[in-house]
Amino acid sequence: MATIKPAIPKGTRDFSPVEMVKRNYIFDTIKSVFKKYGYQEIQTPTMENLSTLTGKYGDEGDKLIFKILNSGDFLAKADGEKLRNKNSQSIITEISEKALRYDLTVPFARYVVMHHSELSFPFRRFQIQPVWRADRPQKGRYREFYQCDADVVGSPSLLNEAEFVLIYDEALSKLGLKDFSIKINNRKILSGIAEIIGKPGLIVDMTVAIDKLDKIGLDGVCIELMERGFIESDINQLKPVILLQGTNREKLGSLRAILATSAIGLKGIEEIEQLFLYLDHWPLQQATIEFDITLARGLNYYTGAIFEVKTNEVAMGSIGGGGRYDDLTGMFGLKDLTGVGISFGADRIYDVLEELNLFPESTTQGTSVLISNFDGQAETYALPLLQKLRMHEISAELYPSPAKLKKQMAYANDKCIPYVILIGSDEMQSGLLTLRNMQTGEQEKLSAEQVINRLI
Repeated sequence: MATIKPAIPKGTRDFSPVEMVKRNYIFDTIKSVFKKYGYQEIQTPTMENLSTLTGKYGDEGDKLIFKILNSGDFLAKADGEKLRNKNSQSIITEISEKALRYDLTVPFARYVVMHHSELSFPFRRFQIQPVWRADRPQKGRYREFYQCDADVVGSPSLLNEAEFVLIYDEALSKLGLKDFSIKINNRKILSGIAEIIGKPGLIVDMTVAIDKLDKIGLDGVCIELMERGFIESDINQLKPVILLQGTNREKLGSLRAILATSAIGLKGIEEIEQLFLYLDHWPLQQATIEFDITLARGLNYYTGAIFEVKTNEVAMGSIGGGGRYDDLTGMFGLKDLTGVGISFGADRIYDVLEELNLFPESTTQGTSVLISNFDGQAETYALPLLQKLRMHEISAELYPSPAKLKKQMAYANDKCIPYVILIGSDEMQSGLLTLRNMQTGEQEKLSAEQVINRLI
């Protein structure tokens, strides 16, 4: 029998110890900022009921949900006629009741509805877990990836949106990014635009198309709009709006005139202006704020402010995004509970930090010191020292079996261990340990206490 070469599914990855230290550095940094702003951590299951997820992300999003086949003979209850027609979409609900979560926001909404009586509102939560999308893998886009989400539900205040801008600015600045943009728009403004061109029923089609401006250009957007039911006169009205220029406030001023007859459009402008008024009180560290009328975010549940974050230092897609959803929990029976949330794309942030060499040197280290092992006597001598180092919160290893010095030094180098304690007959007799700096090659004779003080 031929040996099967092991492999993992496309769009997924293994993470080495070195990579995990770097990933945890990102997670811990973002967590620390979330906690600073009063957010509490929760977790939800890897899989949800398929009915919980479908219908929340639009037609394109629903196609990217990974479905899980029912246990046992999953075809036993499937309609025979549908099977003969070989139409997989028509039998999905008969052979699959569960799916891998597509994002963290919809599971969070389900969590809020199920635990409503236990929560204090406004409820601030953060969640760092993997999600899955049946997308085409490419640079910076994976089928399995982590999201770092923060949401607040039960408060309509735009102060929440303003604080999310601060969270993005602080967290990404702490991670070392120096040039990134936080793009802001409002779905009410987009609804107003659809309204004034007489196509309010095609708001989703319009937003899906103009959200692709960066990828397919204006001509590509116009072609897609035509394919989605817009006519040439509609597009002629849309073009000057899409191409608005000027400062944030100049663009808002132009829009106010364009949307003068749209109450919902004017409401969106007022919300953006209020958000900017809050931000005027808080100087940002590194981020620049851009009002971008073409920002649409493809998720159907957004109803107010929407965000997208992009770094200008590396060619990469968005590294964060989010927005307000006024009645997401209403899909699960709990009406009129507004919410707003954001997400950090941890995997893309990792790639950005790696490309810019922004990970601190400390993230390449695991073990701080290795104790050599030359024979049974040295091993026994090292055991209490090993325990003492660990009691002082020093990450330490004892080489597990007697070996030549060259082999032990190679092990320390491979693991980037900065120090090695050498214990031979002289050290055991004198009580002075030899501490070797693996970077400089320098060696010192020190007592156990001195070694501990040096390594703390």
